[in-house]
Order: sequence, then structure tokens, then C-alpha cells
Amino acid sequence: MKSLLILLFPAVFFLLTATFSRAEIIDRIDLPLLEEEKKGEHNGGDNYTDVTTGMEFVWVEGGCYRMGDTFDEEGFSDEKPVHEVCVAGFYIGKYEVTQEEWQAVMGYNPSYFKNGDNYPVEKVSWNEAQDFIGKLNQRSGRIFRLPAEAEWEYAARSGGKKEKYSGGDNIKSVAWYNRNSASKSHPVGTKQPNGLGVYDMSGNVAEWCQDWYSKKYYSNSPRNNPQGPPTGLDRVPRGGSWYDLKGDVRSTFRYGLTPGLRYDMIGVRLVLSPDQ
Repeated sequence: MKSLLILLFPAVFFLLTATFSRAEIIDRIDLPLLEEEKKGEHNGGDNYTDVTTGMEFVWVEGGCYRMGDTFDEEGFSDEKPVHEVCVAGFYIGKYEVTQEEWQAVMGYNPSYFKNGDNYPVEKVSWNEAQDFIGKLNQRSGRIFRLPAEAEWEYAARSGGKKEKYSGGDNIKSVAWYNRNSASKSHPVGTKQPNGLGVYDMSGNVAEWCQDWYSKKYYSNSPRNNPQGPPTGLDRVPRGGSWYDLKGDVRSTFRYGLTPGLRYDMIGVRLVLSPDQ
């Protein structure tokens, strides 16, 4: 009988492979997937944790939305005209980059508020953010980057919803800003997340975007995956901070700053494309 089973096994396995996928066969014979096959997977649709840094990323399904000051209340002229923008899916950091994460990659902590590892890194220029990303990519084998401004706003508004602040219209529940921050930053993830499960996109520290800043960019922005002007003098930070008034932590508020300057209210949040 034993010899007969040995002879029949190849034929049975062939029938299985013709009927089921490899994953289904493994499940049916109750064998776990090899650890190296699961390690570092980040297919679109699933949240992702980078195995090198431990950074958590939330999947943002692509789509179209009305970018700009849809409330038409406190918005400035550079938030208009409201225009349709479509972005491809991407991963975004669940939290702002922490001081511990920055220290692990760069070997130093530039922050003014050194109150704990889980506080957001700040006093980081746009140029320094690029250095951090370059070293992180070299170490991890991924291609992390700063978000495009259109990606940032889409994610902040929970996938392009009409939200004044990231997570809704109740600023106190979602943001550290000048009325509740006690004039300092706070540990990441201590306010309510937005609808995607992303924290602190309004307040705590502002976050550099990849784009050059132009006050009139919305008047001629392309519809699909806009990347900002080709040149400029200033880069775009978004989200406002512990220092800012409530109008400056709105999801649509935008401005420009010299990329070499460092402030104790500006930090970093990373994104990752699904194929990288």
C-alpha cells in the first residue's frame, strides 16, 4: 500500500495544481507560507509595516476629488479655484516620522522638543528631509518619498471628503494647535485619526510636501497626479502645527517656505508607491 501511495502522489499533486492556486494548495495541506515570502509584502489594498524601520503605512485608494477650499470660508486665494484632481493609490505614514525613527537613520536628533522617542521629529528642513529619505531608501531597499501636495490633501481629507480638518470639523478632537497644545508638540497618535486611520495630519507639526510652491498653481494644475510647478523658490509644508491658529491647520491651507530653513513646528511624513 505504501508503495502505491508513493506512485499515486505525483498524479494527485498535478491535479491539485491544475485546480487550485499555489496559495490554496498550501492552505489545504495546512502548511504555513514561508516567512521570507510574507516579509515586506506591500501590495495595494493592505496596510504595510516596513520591516527595516517598523514604520507603519496606511493604504490610500486612488480616486478623484475637489481640491482646494470647498468650504469657501476662511480660505486664502492660493486655495482657489477649487478644481478636480485625480491621484493614483499610495501608502502614507500612519504617523509623522518620530524622533526615534529619525535618530535611527540619521544618527542625530535635530528636534527642539526632545521630550520622548514617540514625539514627531521637527526642526527639519526640506533639504534635510531629502537626506533622510535617501539614507532610509538605501537601508530599506524601498523608494520612500515626500507626498505630492495633491496626495497629501487627498489623504488628509480621508480620501477627498469635505473635511475642514483632517478627520472632521471638530478641531479639538483631531488636532494639537495653539489653543490646546500648551505651546509644544505632543506624542504622535494621541488625537483621533481621520477616516483612513491616519493621525495628526492637522496640527502637531506641519509636514513637508515634495512640491514647489506657487500661489497661482491651482489655476493651471493638471487633473491627473499633479506634481506642482517645475521650479520655484519655496517648498510646500501642509497641515499646520501646535503653534498655529485654527485657520492654519485646515486641510486645504497651504503656503511656501525656503527649503533650507528649519522650524520647531515642521516635520516629515512619508509616502510609498505600491510598486516601490
